[in-house]
Amino acid sequence: MTSHEIRQAFLDFFKSKGHLIVPSAPLVAKNDPTLMFNNSGMAQFKDFFLGNGTPPSKRIADTQKCLRVSGKHNDLEDVGFDTYHHTMFEMLGNWSFGDYFKKEALAWSWELLTEIYQLPKDRIYVSVFKGDEKDGVPFDQEAWDIWKAILGGEDRIILGNKKDNFWEMGDVGPCGPCSEIHIDLRDQAEVDLKPGKELVNADHPQVVEIWNNVFMQFERKADGSLITLPAKHVDTGMGFERLCMAIQGKKSNYDTDIFQNTIQVIEKMCGKQYGAEGTLSTTNYTDIAMRVIADHLRAVSFAIADGQLPSNAKAGYVIRRILRRAIRYGYSYLGFNEPFMSQLVPVLADQFKDVFPELKAQEDFVTRVVLEEEKSFLRTLELGIKRFESLSPTGGVIDGNIVFELSDTYGFPVDLTALLAKEKGYKIDEKGYEKALAEQKNRSRQDAAKEATDWVEVNEGGDFEFLGYETLEATAQIVKYRKVKTKAGEEYHIVLDRTPFYAEMGGQVGDSGMLVVGHGDQAVSVNIADTKKENDLFVHISRDKNLEEVLNTPDFVLASVDAHRRQNIMRNHTATHLMLAAMRRVLGTHIVQKGSYQNDEVTRFDFSHFAKVTDEELAQVEDIVNAKIRANIPQKTYVNVPIDEAIKKGATATFGEKYGDFVRVVEFDPNFSVELCGGTHVPATGEIALFKFISEGSVSAGVRRVEAVTGEKALEIIRQQAEVINQLEGLFKGQKDLVKAVEGLLAEKAALQKRIEALENEKLAQVKESLLTQVTSANGVSSLVARVEVPNADALKSLVYQLKEQSQAPFYIVLGTVLGGKPQLAVMLSDDLVAQGKHAGNIVKELAKEVKGGGGGQPFFATAGGSDASGLDAALAKAKGVL
Repeated sequence: MTSHEIRQAFLDFFKSKGHLIVPSAPLVAKNDPTLMFNNSGMAQFKDFFLGNGTPPSKRIADTQKCLRVSGKHNDLEDVGFDTYHHTMFEMLGNWSFGDYFKKEALAWSWELLTEIYQLPKDRIYVSVFKGDEKDGVPFDQEAWDIWKAILGGEDRIILGNKKDNFWEMGDVGPCGPCSEIHIDLRDQAEVDLKPGKELVNADHPQVVEIWNNVFMQFERKADGSLITLPAKHVDTGMGFERLCMAIQGKKSNYDTDIFQNTIQVIEKMCGKQYGAEGTLSTTNYTDIAMRVIADHLRAVSFAIADGQLPSNAKAGYVIRRILRRAIRYGYSYLGFNEPFMSQLVPVLADQFKDVFPELKAQEDFVTRVVLEEEKSFLRTLELGIKRFESLSPTGGVIDGNIVFELSDTYGFPVDLTALLAKEKGYKIDEKGYEKALAEQKNRSRQDAAKEATDWVEVNEGGDFEFLGYETLEATAQIVKYRKVKTKAGEEYHIVLDRTPFYAEMGGQVGDSGMLVVGHGDQAVSVNIADTKKENDLFVHISRDKNLEEVLNTPDFVLASVDAHRRQNIMRNHTATHLMLAAMRRVLGTHIVQKGSYQNDEVTRFDFSHFAKVTDEELAQVEDIVNAKIRANIPQKTYVNVPIDEAIKKGATATFGEKYGDFVRVVEFDPNFSVELCGGTHVPATGEIALFKFISEGSVSAGVRRVEAVTGEKALEIIRQQAEVINQLEGLFKGQKDLVKAVEGLLAEKAALQKRIEALENEKLAQVKESLLTQVTSANGVSSLVARVEVPNADALKSLVYQLKEQSQAPFYIVLGTVLGGKPQLAVMLSDDLVAQGKHAGNIVKELAKEVKGGGGGQPFFATAGGSDASGLDAALAKAKGVL
């Protein structure tokens, strides 16, 4: 039988037993926060077992795509080295939700394996749970008796312990014994030497488990005790790849037609033979590489088709890690120096088009994604391997910082480095790597939402030169660039050998501007939206599209900073220095900077202070700063000053900031403002023009924050305030005291609002009394479905709860209204209806379809909104028939 026929026979068999055949859930776990990927057949039915949903049938069967590469189910390191571990695999399964139990499940297992698949009966062994006296779980006598009758004896029944033969969903919840089915695939000569019964669960590659029947008959309580479930369930899983190995008479999963289709194409592509020394070799790296590629291709392709793109975070990183492992094996052992995985995607798509059509439908997309990933990794793979080959680790252990360097610089996942080390007989310093990784994460937390490709090297980078203190324009060369995906969209990160662009640091934002990139007599302008510092790199960020050709080997680059924006930033930064000095004079020398931010519109300053800064104190600080602005104090800058010398001279240092042995000191009057600072400043204070506070408040205990504006922005604020005063004077003609007039209006408004609320409550009470007369009763349930007029959503909720208090259980309330042209619905159920399995959230979701909306809530109360008010009456009409 072919693998396709084997799969179809399973589905047809259980369909004949009254099972509903359902499609596989996506490989990527969409709605389960405990899983990145679906790692078992039962994952998509978890809610049914937990009682959170109703299955479409009491009997279900399917084949489920599964992935085990993270957490406790992590087979990645074994994949390729043996003949039966996989990243992605298919799990054939049949389920009973409170329908049949052990007798049917075990009998059908035997029937399918021995009569449909014709597997030799004398090679099959089964296990049953032997019980656990300490845990209070009994021996599974029922399963033992059923198997004894099926097998005609006890010789091939094995007693299993709690580890192997008792399944639990978690610390609490459904659980129960399981019965595993194993098969001995060894040659007869080996069987004659040692019975298969002795090799069950002994990790023998030819004595393997192929099917597990889990019987959920207990519930684990929080105190550890077990109670018998009123409804008993069956959850089975059969590894498809191992089943095909058994039926097709193979000794390796990779020898079945599931994988041979791909392996044969790989052989043609690389010109090497698979299995030259026998297909069971665990040391022939040609064979290992082909197995890795054939396996990983499936995991990567189906994950991408199911919506998980490779990335540098969470599930996306897992997929990228798998893909890069395959690329590395192809590069190292099969001679693939160019993209090859993408060429295999169509082969896989054709093979699975009838069972998992989603891959065939997205074949071009998946191929492109894989191709771009290959191009990106292959660019750095050769350099990374050369770096690895140059290592001479002390004591055979590769330092954790080196492992991190290979990951950060060359894109090597840590397990890839571990694999390279294993091949050399080395180990890696995992704790050192974790420490380096944690330090890097702390340095760049804000980059957590980014997904970056590898750097593309354009020119060799020498000593970097920042020119932004002296000039706003300079020629440069592109050293490297990369493409980055963020929540806001795609952007390019560009590194130059020299630049006038200031990179964000010390509270000052990065510069924006333009790069004019020339190729021959053609030039392209590249907009730079921001500049950031990453380690020691000044990274110019562009959100222009499709820049690869522009950035690759240009003849010249002219970097130009937005001069007007930089000028405003410098105004705000210098004003911050003046403000800090003034605050220390007005508020006290305890004032210490706790944070700052300066862009082209505002300066924001956090400082240590335990009381609100009064309006009078703010005015004093403003006056001092503006006096220093009018004095037009020139800037003086001292570079390479020993830090101890700078501090002795009174330079202000920011607490928590890391400084070198030599620092840059910025001074505006040696007796007023002297600070350690690497930012850019106006040549003289007069260029600030004007300084004005716009806010003051608390950030946290002992830390206050002020915001201020300068120059044109400060003048704009003053004009706006004057305009508001002029408008108020026009509205309050004859009123000399504008503040008193506004206070009078506010008091009058508050009084009117209270009166309106009182009237609304009176009207709501009348509506409630009217509704109580409309209650009907059917089948012992009090029902009220009505359209009402209420002023707002809070009033609708209040009305429902008031009706609840005066309704006799069991009751069912549905109210609908239109607020601001938008329909609103509310559903309330009594506790006894909820206990019967009714759910207000599910009901309101169904009703919301009539008003083109959605909603949800608790089992007893839920609300919904919509966009189509004309459907409200239809929704209420549907509500009358729900129960």
